[in-house]
Amino acid sequence: MPAYRFEALDAAGKSQSGLVEADNSRAARSQLRSQQLVPLAVTQVATEQSVVAGFSLTRKVFNATALAIWTRQLAGLVGSGLPLERALTALADEAEDARQRELVAHLRSEVNAGAPFARALASVPREFDDVYRGVVAAGEQSGALGLVLERLADDLEARQELKGRLIGATLYPAIVSVIAVVIVVFLVTYVVPQVATVFTSTKRALPLLTVAMIAFSDFLRGWGWLLVLAIAGGVAALAAMLRNPEFHERFDAGVLRLPLVGKLARGYNAARFAGTLAMLAGAGVPILKALQAAAETLSNRAMRADAMDALVQVREGAPLASALAGKKRFPGIVAMFSRLGEQTGQLPEMLDRAARQLGGEVQRRALQMATVLEPLLIVGMGGVVMLIVLAVLLPIIQLNSFVK
Repeated sequence: MPAYRFEALDAAGKSQSGLVEADNSRAARSQLRSQQLVPLAVTQVATEQSVVAGFSLTRKVFNATALAIWTRQLAGLVGSGLPLERALTALADEAEDARQRELVAHLRSEVNAGAPFARALASVPREFDDVYRGVVAAGEQSGALGLVLERLADDLEARQELKGRLIGATLYPAIVSVIAVVIVVFLVTYVVPQVATVFTSTKRALPLLTVAMIAFSDFLRGWGWLLVLAIAGGVAALAAMLRNPEFHERFDAGVLRLPLVGKLARGYNAARFAGTLAMLAGAGVPILKALQAAAETLSNRAMRADAMDALVQVREGAPLASALAGKKRFPGIVAMFSRLGEQTGQLPEMLDRAARQLGGEVQRRALQMATVLEPLLIVGMGGVVMLIVLAVLLPIIQLNSFVK
């Protein structure tokens, strides 16, 4: 049933606005009049086609944080015994963002029309991915939608917390690096040429460091644009090559072999894989479907290929632990906890424990790397600035010796 946004006046003459569901605009106006409201404007805001077309061409309504909050709110309402339709109505009425209000109204209209909640979510696939819809479908089938939504909200929040900690650990080194590059470029392209003109007019031989710094300054001033263009071209070429699935998989495999970044990438992807698999298995999703959905959440293509190969082995009858143990790109802790879970019948709990341990290890590694990088970057920046200062001071010292 379509949703309509309205503006109306109540019996006291106060302006009211909101959303109503009706077969057409005339029925919507009649519904408002039955509520002692005088309709001023009634416009249709959501049908299945308009929502899908409209939201697929603009930015997503829910970012990762907003989706976790919305899922937590929905889980609380449904878990308290409120019917899903009324829970969606409450969330639509409380939504401050108009696009979010329209999206929730669309989901409510789909549910009111008799569609399962997972199918309603599937009408807006950009907002709700396969894992989200799979968990919701499992919750509906088991009759424990509220509990499943709580687990889904926990997973979304844990994923955001891990991502936020990684970004926080790498943000300071990134800022220091950018500032260092800007300062060095300014000194080399502006300060050094100003000083060089004074010394070159003396017609005396300059120290080797000063000559090299002047040559580097001339290169940046004359060909710096070409260097920037080459870097931009290299980035664009790499982006184009990454569209090739085979090259992308080889590139991601190379990333995993890097000394520090490789361990972080391996741990982060393994934690996400184990956490998603634990959530899906705990919600009652069949292990093959859960394993496929968890594999598709991996951002590293090489690890995703290993996970899909493990899926094939599990489909052929191999235990999950044995299938993962043969994949060296996955940390051994995933296979170990999978084996414990299969032996004790507590696979979701064991996988969740593995995900937490991997997430904690990734956070510790990121913090350690940031702790080491910060002084190294400062020392490196100080060393470059010292070279520039020496390049300027050495000719001055040389002139003083000639005067004496």
